[in-house]
Amino acid sequence: MNSEHPLPYRCAVYFVPEVHGDWWQAGSQWLGRCAASGATFDPPDIPGVTPAEFQALTADPRRYGWHATLKAPFALAAGQSLDALRSAMQALALQLSAFDLPPLRVSDLGGFLALRPEGELTQLNATAAACVQALHPLAQPLNDRELARRRQARLTPEQDRLLLAWGYPWVLDHFHFHLSLTGPLAGASPEQRAALTAAAHARFETLPTCRFGQIALFTEATPGNDFELLETMDLHG
Repeated sequence: MNSEHPLPYRCAVYFVPEVHGDWWQAGSQWLGRCAASGATFDPPDIPGVTPAEFQALTADPRRYGWHATLKAPFALAAGQSLDALRSAMQALALQLSAFDLPPLRVSDLGGFLALRPEGELTQLNATAAACVQALHPLAQPLNDRELARRRQARLTPEQDRLLLAWGYPWVLDHFHFHLSLTGPLAGASPEQRAALTAAAHARFETLPTCRFGQIALFTEATPGNDFELLETMDLHG
């Protein structure tokens, strides 16, 4: 184990835009927290949505930091270390090619707002699958409590098979790349949903093309803590 970085409760492998670039700043400021620096930001001014309401509606993604999931949070397997995971990620990054993401559009994804790519997704999906498959041997299998929690989402038989095989049901053929903008919006009024959507359109859809040029290691130090960006690994090319 690396003495500088004690073994965390969980790790996650995420896509993040160039840290401190336009996309990183826009997303971090929207969520109210920079996962790299720990800086916090005031909520955006959105008509019909108070700052307290906005913070409540974005609480879930704020804890995880601005990202798109590649390999969902996992505990390291017995005998594995943070250094081993970092080395595996660095080796994987050298095998993956950087590319421009298709245009990212504000979408309703199962009751929450997210940015979703619009266009050709073959390379993006292959990159995500490589992260899941190459890094899975370092992950601790889910216990019965974790399996039960995941199964509350009413998984299909295929998603349940993926959960057992890879520790997460929304991988491979069921993967949907997205950057979360809110948590569940069940408690928001139609007017608030419309205002949030309009504000997200204005903030994100005027940004330049987003580059997929790195994978990122995030860690959750102890249960319930905010996820923090530990390191990014540049992709080849």
